[in-house]
Amino acid sequence: MVTAFVMIKANTGEADRLREDIEAIDGVQSAHIVAGDVDIIAKARVGTPAEVKDIAATQIQGVDGIEDTQTYIAMD
Repeated sequence: MVTAFVMIKANTGEADRLREDIEAIDGVQSAHIVAGDVDIIAKARVGTPAEVKDIAATQIQGVDGIEDTQTYIAMD
């Protein structure tokens, strides 16, 4: 299994709605609103790195209200 963390910047005032949309994506285990440089951190657990790419680059970035993402794959 591949675990990845997606750092998400959201449009102002959109974090609550976006968290719910992101948590509904298959493979996303959780999404948390955080303080700092990003607005939401999502944890995905899937079978392959290609599935991480699909979640981060296609599904999450495809949600209206997402400004930017950065994805980190866990090494352990």
